[in-house]
Amino acid sequence: MSALKGIVLVLLLLLAVVLQVSFFGFFTLDGVVPNLVLLVVVAVAIARGPEVAAPLGFLGGLLLDLAPPADHVVGRWALALVVAAYVAGRVRQDASRSTLAALVTVAAASFLATSVFALTGMALGDASVDPAAALRVVAVSVGYDLLLAPFVLPLVLKLLSVEQPRSRVAV
Repeated sequence: MSALKGIVLVLLLLLAVVLQVSFFGFFTLDGVVPNLVLLVVVAVAIARGPEVAAPLGFLGGLLLDLAPPADHVVGRWALALVVAAYVAGRVRQDASRSTLAALVTVAAASFLATSVFALTGMALGDASVDPAAALRVVAVSVGYDLLLAPFVLPLVLKLLSVEQPRSRVAV
């Protein structure tokens, strides 16, 4: 991956973090906002694989962990998004072939990331994580991400395909 492609991905991730924390914060349902960063990471995993998406997921998760109004131990979102990016990247061949497979990948990654985030909170003794409420939060998170996926995934996949240079053959 070239330095320019890396810069484009990091800028895209920063935009997703800013939008998620600022704009999408107004659409809270049961304390859950749509996870735009997860959708960007999953789209990169589908387009480029786990080798590119996992470090991007770590960076995005770390930015979410540090962005206000974060009230949890730093590293929980970073771990959750790395795991989701790796899994989404491993099934990228299937997810890139059909829209339904891409949506199933988003649902699985959302379920996995939110579950890892909740389970690490329980393991670290976070008093704000209630096991009964965690199931409801996971369901709302998956629903939100599936609702937003048809708008975000095509844009990110288009952006990633546009930046790939096409080889020209002289005839």
